[in-house]
Amino acid sequence: MVAAGRRRSSAFSDLWRRSLQLRVAVSTLALGSAVTFVLGMVLQNQITERLVNTKEAAAIAQTRAAVQIAERELVGIRDSDNIGERLNSAINKLTSSSPDQSGAGSAGAFEPVLATDASHIAPEDVSSAGPYDKVPQSLRDFVLSTPNRTVTQIYTVERNNERVTYLMVGVPVSTSTPPLQLYMLYPLAAEQRTIDVVQSTLVVGGLVLLLLLAGITNLVTRQVVLPVRRAARAAERFADGELDERMVVAGEDDVARLAQSYNEMAESIARQIRQLEEFGHVQRRFTSDVSHELRTPLTTVRMAADVLHASRAQFPAGLARSTELLVDELDRFETLLADLLEISRLDAGVEELIAEYVDLRAIARRAVESVRVIAHNAGSEIVLDLPEEEVVAEVESRRVERIMRNLLANAIDHGEGNPVELRMVGDADSIAVTVRDHGVGLRTGEAELVFNRFWRADPSRNRHTGGTGLGLAISLEDARLHGGGLDAWGEPGEGACFRLTLPREQGVDYGDSPLPLPPADARPITQAAPPPLSVPEEVYP
Repeated sequence: MVAAGRRRSSAFSDLWRRSLQLRVAVSTLALGSAVTFVLGMVLQNQITERLVNTKEAAAIAQTRAAVQIAERELVGIRDSDNIGERLNSAINKLTSSSPDQSGAGSAGAFEPVLATDASHIAPEDVSSAGPYDKVPQSLRDFVLSTPNRTVTQIYTVERNNERVTYLMVGVPVSTSTPPLQLYMLYPLAAEQRTIDVVQSTLVVGGLVLLLLLAGITNLVTRQVVLPVRRAARAAERFADGELDERMVVAGEDDVARLAQSYNEMAESIARQIRQLEEFGHVQRRFTSDVSHELRTPLTTVRMAADVLHASRAQFPAGLARSTELLVDELDRFETLLADLLEISRLDAGVEELIAEYVDLRAIARRAVESVRVIAHNAGSEIVLDLPEEEVVAEVESRRVERIMRNLLANAIDHGEGNPVELRMVGDADSIAVTVRDHGVGLRTGEAELVFNRFWRADPSRNRHTGGTGLGLAISLEDARLHGGGLDAWGEPGEGACFRLTLPREQGVDYGDSPLPLPPADARPITQAAPPPLSVPEEVYP
């Protein structure tokens, strides 16, 4: 029960955050309810007060007329007279000579009460006619204390197991002794019914008004929200690549101007996107064409350079060295052309992944073998930390080997002769490979720049591998083509670490990478020495 309530509360909270129409409608209803309640209370109080004042004025006028009749009937009354009979006679006279109780301006039905009461008379000696017991003591005391004033009071009494509210008017009667008081009891039943009718009318009218207000608010809000929602849907489709998506312009109001402005903006953005696409296509085509065109003369130069290099023993020392430099630079030129062609195909999106299930440990060993010579020349050892069991994943071996080879070559180039560690760990969904060096490291912000094309942290440093500046950029695209990721971390003086994460199966998402980044052996700057390395599986000097 509690869980269901929480779900409903969460659903309403989400709807409240997402729906402008709901917020406006609920806020308008809340404010409208408050205004309607206050207005209804004010109207009810005004009507009630007006009814009571009208009733009181008519009752006072009718009571004064009744006092004159009572005085005529009770002229000359004495204590020795039969007071009870005289009072009953006066009461009958008042009842029979009352004005039309149902006529306009009349105070309505009443119950007269006559009593001989005074401060020196004991309660048991008081003579009365009419329902004297209904008159409250407070009204009696007030009439006795103010003999020349007409006193009114609204009082509720029990009558036949029902509560009846009266407007009671008390006034002294000027006669001889003993002192007499006249009380006129006017039932307020008709006024109460009128107030009940007014109250129910106000309640029903308020509910109807709130319903109308809700409908009007919903209608007005929809007129504003619906164009905004259409604009949002159009913007979403435009963002998804539907560059021809436009809004319908109807009328000349603010919404129409919004639609027109959106269409103009979308047209401008679409035009610029098409221009950029055309420019990118031309650029890729140019790179591809130039790379292909350069292959023919490069092949000829390569053949001539190979002939010269084969005959270098017959040349003087300076010419022989020039021949060796020529061959080295031609090798680098061929690598650059191959990288340019590869990255142009990746940019064009024409590369296809030819994946198969292979053991990544074998790929890692081949990558190490391919860079063993340059690692030896740089004085760096390559430490392999591979699992004992097979690490099988659905990948394209050529691309994954190229990624590892580029990461190892980059680590050797910046490792300052320190060991380079390649570690591989797999879980149920993914496989992670880290390449760690202990060289110059990366400064703040450079971890996001290392995958940019032709970017170098320090252009003045000599390179050991003769790289083209495209290796990490191509590696990142190869990782993305596999549905994985390539991340970098580095600290000055602490070296750098590159992490490749690949899914076990193509098209299957994975969670966190099995290896952390920063690596486990990363230490704060204030730490005295790094923790000892784990025992490597294989070491390549």
